[in-house]
Order: sequence, then structure tokens, then C-alpha cells
Amino acid sequence: MSCSVFNVTDQYGSKLQNREVIDHIQKQCLESEDYLKLPAIGPTDGAAPPEDESTSIELTGTDRPGLLSEVCAVLASLSCNIVKAEVWTHNRRAAAVIQITDEASGLAIHDAARLSKVQELLCNVMQGDGASSRGSTRTGVTLGTARAERRLHKLMLDDGGGGEEAVGGEDRRGMARPKAAAKVAVMDCAERRYTVVILRCRDRPKLLFDTLCALTDLQYVVFHGTVDAERRSREAYQEYYVRHVDGHPARSDAERSRLVRCLEAAVERRASDGLELEVRTEDRVGLLSEVTRVFRENSLSIIRAAIATRDGRAEDTFYVSDAYGNPVDGRTMDAVGGQLGDAVLRVKRRGGDAPVAEGGAVSVLGSLLKGSFQGLRLIRSYS
Repeated sequence: MSCSVFNVTDQYGSKLQNREVIDHIQKQCLESEDYLKLPAIGPTDGAAPPEDESTSIELTGTDRPGLLSEVCAVLASLSCNIVKAEVWTHNRRAAAVIQITDEASGLAIHDAARLSKVQELLCNVMQGDGASSRGSTRTGVTLGTARAERRLHKLMLDDGGGGEEAVGGEDRRGMARPKAAAKVAVMDCAERRYTVVILRCRDRPKLLFDTLCALTDLQYVVFHGTVDAERRSREAYQEYYVRHVDGHPARSDAERSRLVRCLEAAVERRASDGLELEVRTEDRVGLLSEVTRVFRENSLSIIRAAIATRDGRAEDTFYVSDAYGNPVDGRTMDAVGGQLGDAVLRVKRRGGDAPVAEGGAVSVLGSLLKGSFQGLRLIRSYS
């Protein structure tokens, strides 16, 4: 029998009082046995999905400036309307889950020939010119919807975006990688045959979800855990006692190193890096293609994007940098705002989670071990 206790607040740090949100957490998350499991893609019983479902597109490949703009342009040319999308990038790799409908009917696309054309053209876009693209590309088209964030974690892990591509502190371009957004330590607890995973980083929304998705995708089961978020310092501390699904703890240095890299990547993918831009306006066909084209023409690179349509209005958020990964200057934003209109585009804030402070080996390990002895005492009590 498992027992978990969570002390939560809303996104503003206040007591959670919205009954609708509370009911959703209780019924859709806590009482669901498969919330973290990967959702089934497409119909599982051979039956056609309801006509009002959208069509889901999954993409992975090498990231480059203007990639999302090219994807949007292709979909617009094929009379496909993007109703929702999530786009992540990490270490020059990109992954996206895009929900589309037919421009005329507003319903899912069922025509096999048309879907094949969509897949073919998007595959060409993801492959690029071949000279600058390294690594594999994947383009999948399915019927029905999926939990985009859950799928993105799995797509990037399968693509090699879980940190495995980093060798000797360098990225795919042979350039030095930036300091990790998280400090992760993996140790053995021989007494109870657990692997101890300790993570410390700057706190942010959905951090717990991201780390648990990484552990689940790596086939680890959490038996005990402690999660703490310090409001003043905005630091998060997570400690897990895990075993592989086969019942064994991590059995090699290579396995422990992979755990560290994949957890670092899970944190970094959604770190609020770059300039945060919001697009709020009446939705129309081709809007996203126009917005991303303006970004591309002004040499903006999209680090992460969340696209949504609610009640006929576009509610899109982009995190952007210049083409070289540097902060965007004011003149560029003036040009972008002039082309899109200040009523449509809003600069919300400059992102950029500060990396965890560096220090000697003793100080770093000491900061990571906050509370670990308390957790060990709890394990002795309940195991």
C-alpha cells in the first residue's frame, strides 16, 4: 500500500480554492492508474475515432532557425489548420506534437492519400538540406489526440535527446555545453537495495511532472520520495529511492550516468530560457504560419512553443533567442512588433533560469544531500 502527501498552491503561490481544479486533480490524476503512462496513439480497437477529433502529428529532427515556420507553411499550403501544438528543443534536437484539423470542415483528416502527402512533405522539411542535419528524423501522423507533454518526453528520449548525445561536455556541434540547469546525484543505498536519486535546481511549474516522466520512461519505479520547494530562494529539492522495473537498483556506472544525463535533460528542456512572447488575437487560418514567418525573417530562433486555440482566439506562447542563441535585442523586437502589431504580440518577460551555483565537490554534494538522512529514516520506518 502506498501513501503520498502533497502540499500544493496555485500558480501564484496562494491556497488552491478552485473546485474545478481540485476535482480534476483528484479524479483525473490521483485516482487514475495510468496518468503517467504513455497514451494510446490512434484507435486501439480498430474502430474509427469520433469525427470531431483532431489529427495528431509527431515530429523529431535536427533543430535549426526557421524550422517551425517551414512546418507551419507546409501545413497551411495543404489546407491544414493547427489547433494546438507543443514544440521543444534541446541540444540542437527538436520535437513537436501538433494537432491539426481540415481547414474547410474543422474536423479530423481521414483521407489516407492526403495524410500521406502531409507526412511526405513534413519529412522533407525535417530532413533539411541534409548537409547540416545530423541524427535521425521522424514524422508520424495518427488519428486522435495525445497528451502532448507526455509524448514529447518519450519522443526526445527515443530520439537521443535525453542527454546521451553529450560526450565529454560537448554538444553535437563539438561546442562546450552550458552549465546544467540542475544538479543530479545518483548513489546506492545498499542496505535497502535502492538507487538514490537526488536533484536540486531552480523551481518552476511542472518540474515534478518532468522528472517523474523521465524516471518512468527509463523504466524506474519510485518507492519513496521527498519533494521540497523553497518559496524564498525558489529552489527545488527532489529525492527518490528507486528500483528498475526488474526489481534491481542501478547496476553499473553507465546506468547511473545515463540516469543523471536524462534527468538533467528533462529539467533543461522546459527551463524558461529566452525571451517569452505571447500572441493573443482572433484565430484565423494561416495565423501561425504568418507569425513564425515574421520570427524567421527577423532571425529569431524558437526554443520552445505552446500553441492553443480557445473559443476562437489564438493563445500562443513562444520562447525565442537570436539565431545564435543569444538574447534578442530591442531593435529586433521593435521590428517584430511593427509587423505583427502591438495588440497581437506582447513581451511577457525575459526568461532564463539561473544555473545552480557551482562549488567544490564537498559543497555541491552537501547541498544535494539536504534531507536525505531524514528520507533514509522514513524508509527504515516503512520498509
